[in-house]
Amino acid sequence: MTSINADKSVGQLVGERIARASVFEAYGIDFCCGGQQSLSAACSEKGIDLDEVLSKLAVTDAEKPQDDATDYSAMALDQLADHIVSTHHAYLGRELPRLTEMAGKVTRAHGEKDSRLSTVETTLQALSDELTSHMMKEERILFPAIRELAQTEGLPQMPCGTLSGPIDVMEHEHDSAGNALEQLRNLTDNHTPPDWACNTFRALLAGIHELELDLHQHIHKENNILFPRALELEQQRQ
Repeated sequence: MTSINADKSVGQLVGERIARASVFEAYGIDFCCGGQQSLSAACSEKGIDLDEVLSKLAVTDAEKPQDDATDYSAMALDQLADHIVSTHHAYLGRELPRLTEMAGKVTRAHGEKDSRLSTVETTLQALSDELTSHMMKEERILFPAIRELAQTEGLPQMPCGTLSGPIDVMEHEHDSAGNALEQLRNLTDNHTPPDWACNTFRALLAGIHELELDLHQHIHKENNILFPRALELEQQRQ
């Protein structure tokens, strides 16, 4: 089986093989916002057996030696930015309105049975509002600057001077989104429907689970691949 370096960051390991994300998801190891932490440190912090995780990762590597997913770390910066918009931003644009509407219906129908539902609704709405604003800033300001950096020999003209300022803001907002996802997970017992849940309630929880998985991939591609490479290229040009 493949030898995996536990001193590498979790983000690096997922960047090498995207299929490894499923292992980290199973163990609750953050590979997006907290992706800069080494695998050994992440396991130690959570009290997880490192050898067990390494074994699961090796099995995943052996089962999927050539991941179906694109090697995003090898994509040109402008292509990666375009991919994020067309895939993850488009997904959020579809799913956030659908899930917030569904959360309202479930709260109105079953709020008396579970008082947490109203908090699920308000948390999801706040996350939707924040992510909508977040994506607009990326699409109108940060990503065009990254495309310019990738497609020319010079430096993009940024109102704040460099890419580091907008990227810091985006990463802070990623942390905020991660906190909201964790809150939603806690409020819904890890997205587990109660026995009395109707089909709409079950569909809502399945949708929130899928939203979390997609956002983890989305944030990983930005925090651990796109942003560091853009900052490095900008530094080389200065």
